[in-house]
Amino acid sequence: MDAVREQIGADLEELGVPGVSWVVVKGGEIASTGVAGVLGADRPVEATSLFQAASISKPIAVVAMLRLVDRGVLELDADVNRQLKSWQVPPTRGWQPAVTLRQLASHSGGLSVPGFPGYRPGSPLPTTVQILEGTPPSNTAGPRADRIPGMQFAYSGGGTSIIQLLLEDVTGRPFRELMRELVLEPMGMLDSDYAQPLPAELESRAALAHDELGRPIDGGWHVYPELAAAGLWTTSADLARFAIGVRRAYAGVDGALLSPELARELLRPQIAVEGPMAGLSHAGLGVFVTADGRLFGHSGGNAGYRCNLVLDRESGDGLAVMTNSDNGGHLSMRASAAAGAAFGWVDYEPLDWQVAVPTAEALEALAGDYVLDGGLRLAAVPQGNSLLVTFDGQPPLRFVALSATEFMPTATDARLEIRDGALVFLQSGVERACHRE
Repeated sequence: MDAVREQIGADLEELGVPGVSWVVVKGGEIASTGVAGVLGADRPVEATSLFQAASISKPIAVVAMLRLVDRGVLELDADVNRQLKSWQVPPTRGWQPAVTLRQLASHSGGLSVPGFPGYRPGSPLPTTVQILEGTPPSNTAGPRADRIPGMQFAYSGGGTSIIQLLLEDVTGRPFRELMRELVLEPMGMLDSDYAQPLPAELESRAALAHDELGRPIDGGWHVYPELAAAGLWTTSADLARFAIGVRRAYAGVDGALLSPELARELLRPQIAVEGPMAGLSHAGLGVFVTADGRLFGHSGGNAGYRCNLVLDRESGDGLAVMTNSDNGGHLSMRASAAAGAAFGWVDYEPLDWQVAVPTAEALEALAGDYVLDGGLRLAAVPQGNSLLVTFDGQPPLRFVALSATEFMPTATDARLEIRDGALVFLQSGVERACHRE
């Protein structure tokens, strides 16, 4: 599709994204593919180049889960503690919540731990139980129910790790092996693997992860033992094959991986999200969907990788985009918006593409030392399209640009906004003006 190719061509240089791979789907079939740029070290991107799918690992894992529901091995609406053997969702201050697979798959289980930072290659890796317990060598806390399950959307990669453990507990088999059998091979995703760390024989095909300044990440990429939540290595073509397979199941095509009933649950809006996720307004099961369930997809962001997948279940038109850059989110969303305009997706709202990233001049103007209302000090330094912010007594925290005027940190729930040329800090509903020293 010319509109997608032109958008990607313009953004590749503007955003400093080293490499990109994309696939356009028309009428439920792969219609065209494209690549541009490099994997790193002057190696060109190829159609079979591997990227980290990041959070697009989640919907593929959920389809494996639903296959076991189809077989009667799992129950969609039963308390997962009934079948978990290696670990249990713990009580919260004496109260034992009941969390279901439906809630985990739609991010409505009330659980904490939205995402994972990954590990440097060669570092000790935690088991899934250690990840859920939050014990060393895990570098995150374990997920806990800090909201009433089923009441509201709260994105939780930790919840997806519970799905991973449950699949292993009920089958007695490694998750990587299960995924090959239940989803990857049946859907023809032969270039995909939940392999963490990546086997040495595949490294020559892998895109190196890059930060916002276009620099390769130390070690080439991070390792994600949180397989279901973030651990898939794949290609844009395989992501397209997955979406096509979901559409086939929804339509009840013979030989589809899921029963039509469960495929329709997968694409049925389960709960509204706060602000569109990947341009989509509701959570289905594993995917995000429009209010009518017609469009579905997911975005992904691991350290040094950004990607996006979206498909129209009725027309079969869609797009998969994968990049090897922290700047790739803007590129993938702009490309998806270009596809959406060409396909006539009136309910598609990829807000990220519409706003320009901050200019270098605007970021330089924000550099300096500030005192917040209340006395806390911070120092802001431009870093690519972000601000590296150091609060008194704290290590630096990177605030990623959501738009030309809004920044969000990668590790906490806060915001920095530019208002009338001045900086404002927001957290938990409280605003504090930032005054230059």
